[in-house]
Amino acid sequence: MTTYLLAGGGTAGHVNPLLAVADRLRERDASAEVLVLGTAEGLEARLVPARGYELLTIEKVPFPRRPNGAALRFPSRFRRSIADVREMIAGRGVDVVVGFGGYVSTPAYLAARRAGIPVAIHEANARPGLANRLGARFAARVGVAFAGTPLRHAEVVGMPLRREIETLDRPGRRSEAADLFGLDAGRPVLLATGGSLGARRINRTVVDSAEAITGAGWQVLHVTGAKSEVSDPGVADYRMIEYADRMDLALAIADAAVSRAGAATVSELSALGIPAVYVPYPVGNGEQRFNAAGVVAAGGGILVEDAAFLPEWVGREVVSLIADRDRLERMSRAAASVGALDGTDRMVALVDGALRGGGAPGAAGA
Repeated sequence: MTTYLLAGGGTAGHVNPLLAVADRLRERDASAEVLVLGTAEGLEARLVPARGYELLTIEKVPFPRRPNGAALRFPSRFRRSIADVREMIAGRGVDVVVGFGGYVSTPAYLAARRAGIPVAIHEANARPGLANRLGARFAARVGVAFAGTPLRHAEVVGMPLRREIETLDRPGRRSEAADLFGLDAGRPVLLATGGSLGARRINRTVVDSAEAITGAGWQVLHVTGAKSEVSDPGVADYRMIEYADRMDLALAIADAAVSRAGAATVSELSALGIPAVYVPYPVGNGEQRFNAAGVVAAGGGILVEDAAFLPEWVGREVVSLIADRDRLERMSRAAASVGALDGTDRMVALVDGALRGGGAPGAAGA
Protein backbone atom coordinates (compact mmCIF):
# COMPACT_ATOMS: atom_id res chain seq x y z
CA MET A 1 0.00 0.00 0.00
CA THR A 2 1.27 3.45 -0.89
CA THR A 3 0.74 6.37 1.49
CA TYR A 4 0.58 9.84 -0.05
CA LEU A 5 0.79 13.11 1.85
CA LEU A 6 -0.68 15.95 -0.23
CA ALA A 7 0.32 19.38 1.08
CA GLY A 8 -1.42 22.63 0.22
CA GLY A 9 -4.26 24.87 1.19
CA GLY A 10 -5.40 28.33 2.08
CA THR A 11 -7.02 29.15 -1.25
CA ALA A 12 -9.07 27.36 -3.90
CA GLY A 13 -6.07 27.67 -6.23
CA HIS A 14 -4.18 25.23 -4.01
CA VAL A 15 -7.03 23.09 -2.70
CA ASN A 16 -8.88 22.28 -5.93
CA PRO A 17 -5.94 20.78 -7.88
CA LEU A 18 -4.91 18.94 -4.71
CA LEU A 19 -8.36 17.36 -4.44
CA ALA A 20 -8.38 16.47 -8.14
CA VAL A 21 -5.12 14.54 -7.69
CA ALA A 22 -6.32 12.98 -4.44
CA ASP A 23 -9.48 11.73 -6.13
CA ARG A 24 -7.54 10.20 -9.00
CA LEU A 25 -5.11 8.45 -6.66
CA ARG A 26 -8.01 6.96 -4.71
CA GLU A 27 -9.95 6.02 -7.87
CA ARG A 28 -7.12 3.98 -9.35
CA ASP A 29 -6.07 2.28 -6.09
CA ALA A 30 -8.66 1.93 -3.35
CA SER A 31 -6.02 0.53 -0.98
CA ALA A 32 -3.86 3.69 -1.15
CA GLU A 33 -3.86 5.97 1.86
CA VAL A 34 -4.27 9.59 0.83
CA LEU A 35 -3.60 12.13 3.59
CA VAL A 36 -3.83 15.90 3.27
CA LEU A 37 -1.68 18.40 5.14
CA GLY A 38 -3.15 21.84 5.74
CA THR A 39 -4.09 24.30 8.46
CA ALA A 40 -7.17 24.57 10.62
CA GLU A 41 -7.97 28.02 9.19
CA GLY A 42 -7.74 27.53 5.44
CA LEU A 43 -10.34 26.52 2.89
CA GLU A 44 -9.04 22.96 3.19
CA ALA A 45 -10.44 22.70 6.73
CA ARG A 46 -13.91 22.53 5.18
CA LEU A 47 -13.34 21.03 1.74
CA VAL A 48 -10.95 18.20 2.55
CA PRO A 49 -13.02 16.38 5.21
CA ALA A 50 -16.16 16.95 3.12
CA ARG A 51 -14.47 15.04 0.29
CA GLY A 52 -13.70 12.14 2.62
CA TYR A 53 -9.99 12.68 3.26
CA GLU A 54 -8.17 12.89 6.55
CA LEU A 55 -6.78 16.38 7.17
CA LEU A 56 -3.60 16.65 9.20
CA THR A 57 -2.97 20.19 10.41
CA ILE A 58 0.01 22.25 11.42
CA GLU A 59 0.31 25.83 12.57
CA LYS A 60 0.16 28.49 9.87
CA VAL A 61 3.60 30.10 9.87
CA PRO A 62 3.80 32.78 7.17
CA PHE A 63 7.23 33.98 6.12
CA PRO A 64 7.84 37.37 7.79
CA ARG A 65 7.80 40.35 5.44
CA ARG A 66 9.17 42.92 7.91
CA PRO A 67 11.29 42.95 11.07
CA ASN A 68 8.92 42.66 14.02
CA GLY A 69 7.99 40.32 16.84
CA ALA A 70 6.61 37.73 14.44
CA ALA A 71 9.92 37.72 12.57
CA LEU A 72 11.80 37.02 15.80
CA ARG A 73 9.50 34.10 16.59
CA PHE A 74 9.50 32.72 13.06
CA PRO A 75 12.64 30.49 13.19
CA SER A 76 11.51 28.48 16.22
CA ARG A 77 7.92 28.19 14.98
CA PHE A 78 9.08 27.13 11.53
CA ARG A 79 11.42 24.47 12.94
CA ARG A 80 8.52 23.17 15.01
CA SER A 81 6.35 22.89 11.90
CA ILE A 82 9.03 20.90 10.09
CA ALA A 83 9.39 18.62 13.10
CA ASP A 84 5.62 18.13 13.28
CA VAL A 85 5.45 17.08 9.64
CA ARG A 86 8.42 14.77 10.01
CA GLU A 87 6.63 13.04 12.90
CA MET A 88 3.57 12.62 10.68
CA ILE A 89 5.70 11.17 7.88
CA ALA A 90 7.31 8.66 10.21
CA GLY A 91 4.14 7.83 12.14
CA ARG A 92 1.95 7.29 9.08
CA GLY A 93 4.55 5.65 6.88
CA VAL A 94 4.34 8.30 4.16
CA ASP A 95 6.01 7.25 0.89
CA VAL A 96 5.85 10.53 -1.03
CA VAL A 97 4.95 14.17 -0.41
CA VAL A 98 3.01 15.93 -3.16
CA GLY A 99 2.95 19.71 -2.72
CA PHE A 100 0.74 22.36 -4.29
CA GLY A 101 2.21 25.48 -2.68
CA GLY A 102 0.98 27.59 0.20
CA TYR A 103 2.06 27.95 3.82
CA VAL A 104 2.15 24.26 4.70
CA SER A 105 4.12 23.12 1.67
CA THR A 106 7.51 24.53 2.70
CA PRO A 107 7.75 22.60 5.99
CA ALA A 108 6.37 19.54 4.19
CA TYR A 109 9.10 19.71 1.54
CA LEU A 110 11.86 20.16 4.10
CA ALA A 111 10.50 17.40 6.35
CA ALA A 112 10.34 15.02 3.38
CA ARG A 113 13.90 15.88 2.41
CA ARG A 114 15.15 15.14 5.92
CA ALA A 115 13.14 11.91 6.05
CA GLY A 116 14.63 10.78 2.73
CA ILE A 117 11.35 10.42 0.85
CA PRO A 118 10.63 11.91 -2.58
CA VAL A 119 8.81 15.16 -3.25
CA ALA A 120 6.64 15.94 -6.27
CA ILE A 121 5.42 19.50 -6.82
CA HIS A 122 2.60 21.07 -8.80
CA GLU A 123 2.71 24.81 -9.48
CA ALA A 124 -0.57 26.26 -10.73
CA ASN A 125 0.56 29.80 -11.47
CA ALA A 126 2.85 30.99 -14.23
CA ARG A 127 4.71 33.00 -11.59
CA PRO A 128 5.53 30.49 -8.83
CA GLY A 129 5.21 31.13 -5.14
CA LEU A 130 8.01 31.05 -2.57
CA ALA A 131 7.23 27.54 -1.28
CA ASN A 132 7.47 25.89 -4.68
CA ARG A 133 10.54 27.89 -5.68
CA LEU A 134 12.27 26.44 -2.64
CA GLY A 135 10.92 22.92 -3.01
CA ALA A 136 11.80 22.71 -6.70
CA ARG A 137 15.51 22.88 -5.79
CA PHE A 138 15.45 19.32 -4.53
CA ALA A 139 12.12 17.83 -5.65
CA ALA A 140 12.20 14.57 -7.56
CA ARG A 141 9.57 15.84 -10.03
CA VAL A 142 8.09 19.28 -10.73
CA GLY A 143 4.90 19.79 -12.75
CA VAL A 144 3.60 23.16 -13.90
CA ALA A 145 0.30 24.28 -15.38
CA PHE A 146 1.79 26.78 -17.83
CA ALA A 147 4.74 26.64 -20.21
CA GLY A 148 7.53 29.00 -19.27
CA THR A 149 6.97 28.80 -15.51
CA PRO A 150 10.45 29.44 -14.05
CA LEU A 151 11.03 26.37 -11.86
CA ARG A 152 13.92 23.94 -12.03
CA HIS A 153 13.34 20.74 -14.02
CA ALA A 154 9.70 21.70 -14.60
CA GLU A 155 7.49 19.61 -16.86
CA VAL A 156 4.28 21.06 -18.28
CA VAL A 157 1.42 18.85 -17.09
CA GLY A 158 -1.43 21.36 -17.18
CA MET A 159 -3.89 21.93 -14.37
CA PRO A 160 -5.42 19.01 -12.47
CA LEU A 161 -9.11 19.60 -13.18
CA ARG A 162 -12.27 18.42 -11.52
CA ARG A 163 -13.73 15.25 -13.05
CA GLU A 164 -16.89 17.12 -14.10
CA ILE A 165 -14.76 19.52 -16.16
CA GLU A 166 -12.53 16.81 -17.64
CA THR A 167 -15.51 14.88 -18.92
CA LEU A 168 -17.82 17.79 -19.76
CA ASP A 169 -19.82 17.22 -22.94
CA ARG A 170 -20.62 20.85 -23.68
CA PRO A 171 -23.02 20.33 -26.62
CA GLY A 172 -24.71 17.44 -24.86
CA ARG A 173 -25.29 19.42 -21.64
CA ARG A 174 -26.33 22.71 -23.27
CA SER A 175 -30.09 22.17 -22.96
CA GLU A 176 -29.76 21.13 -19.32
CA ALA A 177 -27.67 24.25 -18.64
CA ALA A 178 -30.19 26.48 -20.41
CA ASP A 179 -33.02 25.07 -18.29
CA LEU A 180 -31.03 25.59 -15.08
CA PHE A 181 -30.12 29.21 -15.78
CA GLY A 182 -33.28 30.26 -17.62
CA LEU A 183 -31.56 30.82 -20.95
CA ASP A 184 -32.34 29.96 -24.56
CA ALA A 185 -30.14 27.04 -25.65
CA GLY A 186 -30.44 28.15 -29.27
CA ARG A 187 -28.82 31.55 -28.76
CA PRO A 188 -25.22 32.44 -27.81
CA VAL A 189 -24.24 33.12 -24.19
CA LEU A 190 -21.52 35.32 -22.72
CA LEU A 191 -20.41 34.10 -19.28
CA ALA A 192 -19.08 36.85 -17.01
CA THR A 193 -17.44 35.93 -13.72
CA GLY A 194 -14.86 37.30 -11.34
CA GLY A 195 -14.61 34.25 -9.11
CA SER A 196 -16.34 33.20 -5.92
CA LEU A 197 -15.82 36.58 -4.22
CA GLY A 198 -16.49 38.57 -7.35
CA ALA A 199 -14.55 41.30 -9.15
CA ARG A 200 -15.74 44.86 -8.72
CA ARG A 201 -14.57 46.11 -12.12
CA ILE A 202 -15.97 43.17 -14.08
CA ASN A 203 -19.28 43.32 -12.24
CA ARG A 204 -19.78 47.05 -12.69
CA THR A 205 -18.75 47.14 -16.34
CA VAL A 206 -20.78 44.08 -17.35
CA VAL A 207 -23.90 45.50 -15.71
CA ASP A 208 -23.38 48.86 -17.40
CA SER A 209 -22.82 47.07 -20.74
CA ALA A 210 -25.81 44.76 -20.47
CA GLU A 211 -27.91 46.44 -23.14
CA ALA A 212 -24.98 46.69 -25.57
CA ILE A 213 -24.24 42.96 -25.26
CA THR A 214 -27.82 41.75 -25.42
CA GLY A 215 -28.50 44.21 -28.22
CA ALA A 216 -25.90 42.32 -30.25
CA GLY A 217 -28.11 39.22 -30.00
CA TRP A 218 -26.31 37.54 -27.09
CA GLN A 219 -27.51 36.41 -23.70
CA VAL A 220 -25.48 37.12 -20.55
CA LEU A 221 -24.94 34.77 -17.62
CA HIS A 222 -23.36 36.96 -14.94
CA VAL A 223 -21.96 35.25 -11.84
CA THR A 224 -21.29 38.17 -9.50
CA GLY A 225 -19.66 36.44 -6.53
CA ALA A 226 -20.42 36.82 -2.85
CA LYS A 227 -19.24 40.42 -2.37
CA SER A 228 -21.12 41.98 -5.26
CA GLU A 229 -21.99 45.67 -5.13
CA VAL A 230 -24.19 45.66 -8.23
CA SER A 231 -27.88 45.08 -8.80
CA ASP A 232 -29.63 43.22 -11.58
CA PRO A 233 -30.21 45.73 -14.40
CA GLY A 234 -33.49 44.03 -15.35
CA VAL A 235 -32.50 43.68 -19.00
CA ALA A 236 -34.08 40.95 -21.12
CA ASP A 237 -31.73 38.04 -21.92
CA TYR A 238 -29.54 38.92 -18.91
CA ARG A 239 -29.29 36.51 -15.97
CA MET A 240 -27.53 37.52 -12.75
CA ILE A 241 -26.68 35.01 -10.02
CA GLU A 242 -24.42 35.35 -7.01
CA TYR A 243 -22.92 31.87 -7.14
CA ALA A 244 -23.06 28.98 -9.61
CA ASP A 245 -23.35 25.67 -7.76
CA ARG A 246 -23.08 24.00 -11.17
CA MET A 247 -20.16 25.85 -12.72
CA ASP A 248 -19.71 22.94 -15.09
CA LEU A 249 -23.10 23.75 -16.62
CA ALA A 250 -22.23 27.46 -16.77
CA LEU A 251 -19.18 26.48 -18.80
CA ALA A 252 -21.27 24.10 -20.90
CA ILE A 253 -23.46 26.90 -22.18
CA ALA A 254 -20.77 29.60 -22.49
CA ASP A 255 -19.87 30.55 -26.07
CA ALA A 256 -17.44 33.18 -24.79
CA ALA A 257 -16.37 34.48 -21.39
CA VAL A 258 -15.21 37.55 -19.50
CA SER A 259 -13.23 36.70 -16.39
CA ARG A 260 -10.27 37.26 -14.14
CA ALA A 261 -7.16 35.30 -15.07
CA GLY A 262 -6.72 32.99 -12.11
CA ALA A 263 -4.79 29.85 -12.96
CA ALA A 264 -7.78 27.52 -12.62
CA THR A 265 -10.08 29.78 -14.63
CA VAL A 266 -7.59 30.16 -17.48
CA SER A 267 -6.93 26.42 -17.45
CA GLU A 268 -10.62 25.45 -17.52
CA LEU A 269 -11.59 27.92 -20.24
CA SER A 270 -8.62 26.93 -22.39
CA ALA A 271 -9.13 23.20 -21.93
CA LEU A 272 -12.77 23.56 -22.98
CA GLY A 273 -11.94 25.82 -25.92
CA ILE A 274 -13.93 28.82 -24.68
CA PRO A 275 -12.76 32.18 -26.12
CA ALA A 276 -12.25 34.67 -23.31
CA VAL A 277 -11.56 38.27 -22.43
CA TYR A 278 -9.20 38.17 -19.45
CA VAL A 279 -9.14 41.06 -16.98
CA PRO A 280 -6.23 40.29 -14.62
CA TYR A 281 -6.54 41.18 -10.95
CA PRO A 282 -4.57 44.44 -10.64
CA VAL A 283 -3.22 43.86 -7.11
CA GLY A 284 -0.44 41.46 -6.07
CA ASN A 285 2.58 40.19 -7.95
CA GLY A 286 0.95 40.23 -11.36
CA GLU A 287 0.70 36.46 -11.75
CA GLN A 288 -2.71 36.63 -13.41
CA ARG A 289 -1.29 38.46 -16.40
CA PHE A 290 1.29 35.70 -16.80
CA ASN A 291 -1.34 32.98 -16.39
CA ALA A 292 -3.17 34.23 -19.45
CA ALA A 293 -0.07 34.98 -21.53
CA GLY A 294 0.07 31.62 -23.30
CA VAL A 295 -3.54 31.46 -24.43
CA VAL A 296 -3.50 35.13 -25.44
CA ALA A 297 -0.33 34.60 -27.49
CA ALA A 298 -1.97 31.62 -29.19
CA GLY A 299 -4.97 33.75 -30.13
CA GLY A 300 -7.46 32.12 -27.79
CA GLY A 301 -7.97 35.09 -25.50
CA ILE A 302 -7.81 38.87 -25.22
CA LEU A 303 -6.07 40.60 -22.32
CA VAL A 304 -7.32 43.96 -21.03
CA GLU A 305 -6.10 45.86 -17.99
CA ASP A 306 -8.56 46.24 -15.13
CA ALA A 307 -8.55 50.03 -15.41
CA ALA A 308 -9.33 49.84 -19.15
CA PHE A 309 -12.23 47.42 -18.84
CA LEU A 310 -14.96 50.02 -19.12
CA PRO A 311 -18.32 50.12 -20.94
CA GLU A 312 -16.73 52.07 -23.78
CA TRP A 313 -14.14 49.31 -24.28
CA VAL A 314 -16.83 46.63 -24.13
CA GLY A 315 -18.95 48.48 -26.66
CA ARG A 316 -15.99 48.75 -29.02
CA GLU A 317 -14.10 45.47 -28.52
CA VAL A 318 -16.43 42.88 -27.00
CA VAL A 319 -19.46 43.72 -29.10
CA SER A 320 -17.40 43.53 -32.29
CA LEU A 321 -15.91 40.22 -31.12
CA ILE A 322 -19.20 38.51 -30.37
CA ALA A 323 -20.58 39.68 -33.70
CA ASP A 324 -17.81 37.81 -35.54
CA ARG A 325 -18.62 34.09 -35.35
CA ASP A 326 -15.65 33.13 -37.53
CA ARG A 327 -13.26 34.92 -35.18
CA LEU A 328 -14.81 33.26 -32.16
CA GLU A 329 -14.41 29.85 -33.78
CA ARG A 330 -10.73 30.55 -34.50
CA MET A 331 -10.24 31.68 -30.90
CA SER A 332 -11.95 28.53 -29.64
CA ARG A 333 -9.56 26.31 -31.58
CA ALA A 334 -6.58 28.37 -30.44
CA ALA A 335 -7.61 28.16 -26.78
CA ALA A 336 -8.06 24.40 -26.96
CA SER A 337 -4.64 24.05 -28.60
CA VAL A 338 -2.91 25.31 -25.44
CA GLY A 339 -5.36 23.84 -22.93
CA ALA A 340 -5.21 20.38 -21.40
CA LEU A 341 -8.00 18.17 -20.11
CA ASP A 342 -5.63 15.49 -18.82
CA GLY A 343 -3.71 17.53 -16.25
CA THR A 344 -4.77 15.27 -13.39
CA ASP A 345 -3.50 12.09 -15.03
CA ARG A 346 -0.28 13.80 -16.09
CA MET A 347 0.36 15.03 -12.56
CA VAL A 348 -0.34 11.58 -11.12
CA ALA A 349 2.16 10.13 -13.61
CA LEU A 350 4.70 12.63 -12.28
CA VAL A 351 4.03 11.44 -8.73
CA ASP A 352 4.58 7.86 -9.91
CA GLY A 353 7.88 8.96 -11.41
CA ALA A 354 8.93 10.52 -8.11
CA LEU A 355 8.16 7.26 -6.31
CA ARG A 356 10.12 5.20 -8.83
CA GLY A 357 13.06 7.57 -8.65
CA GLY A 358 13.27 7.54 -4.86
CA GLY A 359 14.38 10.40 -2.64
CA ALA A 360 15.70 13.75 -3.76
CA PRO A 361 19.36 14.78 -3.71
CA GLY A 362 20.64 15.56 -0.25
CA ALA A 363 17.78 13.74 1.43
CA ALA A 364 18.37 11.89 4.67
CA GLY A 365 19.92 13.92 7.40
CA ALA A 366 19.91 17.16 5.39
